[in-house]
Amino acid sequence: MKVTVVGAGAVGASCAEYIAIKDFASEVVLLDIKEGFAEGKAMDLMQTASLNGFDTKITGVTNDYSKTTDSDICVITSGIPRKPGMTREELIGINAGIVKMVSSSLIEYSPNTILIVVSNPMDTMTYLVHKTTDLPKNRIIGMGGALDSARFKYRLAEALGAPISDVDGMVIGGHSDKGMVPLTAHATRNSVKVSEFLSEDRLNQVKEDTKVGGATLTKLLGTSAWYAPGAAVSGLVQAIACDQNKMFPCSVLLEGEYGLNDLCIGVPVILGRNGIEEIVTIKLSAAEEAHLNESAEGVKKTNALLEL
Repeated sequence: MKVTVVGAGAVGASCAEYIAIKDFASEVVLLDIKEGFAEGKAMDLMQTASLNGFDTKITGVTNDYSKTTDSDICVITSGIPRKPGMTREELIGINAGIVKMVSSSLIEYSPNTILIVVSNPMDTMTYLVHKTTDLPKNRIIGMGGALDSARFKYRLAEALGAPISDVDGMVIGGHSDKGMVPLTAHATRNSVKVSEFLSEDRLNQVKEDTKVGGATLTKLLGTSAWYAPGAAVSGLVQAIACDQNKMFPCSVLLEGEYGLNDLCIGVPVILGRNGIEEIVTIKLSAAEEAHLNESAEGVKKTNALLEL
């Protein structure tokens, strides 16, 4: 199993690290345009192998896509990260050109690959890949919902005073501060609805804290977060590589599901050997459905800024 990660910055390096530590891939290729940068990150990570007990080979390359040949899964983290006060949508002009070039270069050398898009604005960048490549829809996946759901579960566990392993919950909708739809009514603690433990006001606070999870970290760090995004990507990659048929919310192209068409947005999917094995339709309340439709309109407005 060969995995390529494009972009050796904090997010890309974290992706490579978490994938390697799980030890299911034979090789991770880390590629960057900055001379020697990916090579240095790969060497540093390989020097942890004996300490962390993994045998995955991590190779760093400078802008040489031939080294990515026959990658089973490719992860695109390329682009400029958010700075404090920036929205994900403000990144579209620069990142669209980068993602278009990177995806075409990857497919040139790995025509059967599965692409996972991390670059922001993530839903629109995933849509861009659909519109500018010939990959089938099951092999193009946007990461956002997996990360947003992890942040949701963190906030739920915090509110409950519970270990995070007790908590389950999901975020669908767009990967943006206004577009996220945390499904509080579906969230559970050991199969018991969290509404049995938390007041409506506290649940609403959890929802709002989740929606600004990325912006909160950007303000604290001065740039985008990287540990949780890297872990989210590694979870998706492992589910595909190991054919786990595991459910994650991911940004995928909808063609009638949830009453939506011609856009990529976060909904639950089953991930396995073929990438997206199934788009899962869950029953939403009228309020959740309205929020999802509102989120979809926001994504479509951002998509309209693309020069296709």
